[in-house]
Amino acid sequence: MTKKTIPGLKIICLNRKANFNYFFEDFIEAGIILKGSEIKSVREGKVNIADSYAIEKKGEIVLINSHIAKYKQASISNHKPTDERKLLLNKREINKLIGKIQRDGLTIVPTKMYFKKGKAKIEIGIGKGKKKYDKRATKKNRDWNRDKARYIRKSS
Repeated sequence: MTKKTIPGLKIICLNRKANFNYFFEDFIEAGIILKGSEIKSVREGKVNIADSYAIEKKGEIVLINSHIAKYKQASISNHKPTDERKLLLNKREINKLIGKIQRDGLTIVPTKMYFKKGKAKIEIGIGKGKKKYDKRATKKNRDWNRDKARYIRKSS
């Protein structure tokens, strides 16, 4: 079975730990403001969003702790790898996110970064953190499904 790919979409990096650590309620696509050396480094694929999260700052949503490696050819005009980066969202979406953060105690976590029609986009998920027993149950389910598939393959 082949996966269908969306034309014009090139995935840069994924946050694989996000689905293991959070129950996601909703996903939103957002643009991201990048400097010249940052976008060149992103085009090379030198991005890590595994430990990053987003917060509200002065009525805007800001991505914290995302690591974009320094661009080798940019000498003086290079950027800091772990700068805060503003996310581009509509005012209605920002208000919705701020309400969910404050009212429900949810967290905004980036799940993947990709290029869509030449523009860098980031998919953020609004979710609640899993407890330790939830993570154990997820791992147990995953292992059981893997073993079940092995038994079926051996029996047929």
